[in-house]
Amino acid sequence: QVQLVESGGGLVQAGGSLRLSCAASGRTFSNYGMGWFRQAPGKEREFVAAISWSGGSTYYADSVKGRFTISRDDAKNTVYLQMNSLKPEDTAVYYCAAPRSRITTMRSTYDYWGQGTQVTVSS
Repeated sequence: QVQLVESGGGLVQAGGSLRLSCAASGRTFSNYGMGWFRQAPGKEREFVAAISWSGGSTYYADSVKGRFTISRDDAKNTVYLQMNSLKPEDTAVYYCAAPRSRITTMRSTYDYWGQGTQVTVSS
């Protein structure tokens, strides 16, 4: 059973930075891509970023492109989301997700989810 544990959320002022981490276990981490999603109050869970199994390909939602960076460390079985130039509209619970096979931007592709970590950006 794949388990995902996020950390690194918190309260930050607009323009600030945070780095989220997601530690994975339960299958060979380096064989799979990983994704990050977020859900704001009253809104649907939305795609934020994804990274391929090799780390050679990354994908971002338009709303975060140029501000967020996804990366991975296979030696630590961990995927990261570096978030810079944060805006109040980035406030949400952020979820790490693992796909059953290939990564896409669609929520239905992902079978495994972490518990989420709250990110709050004050104006």
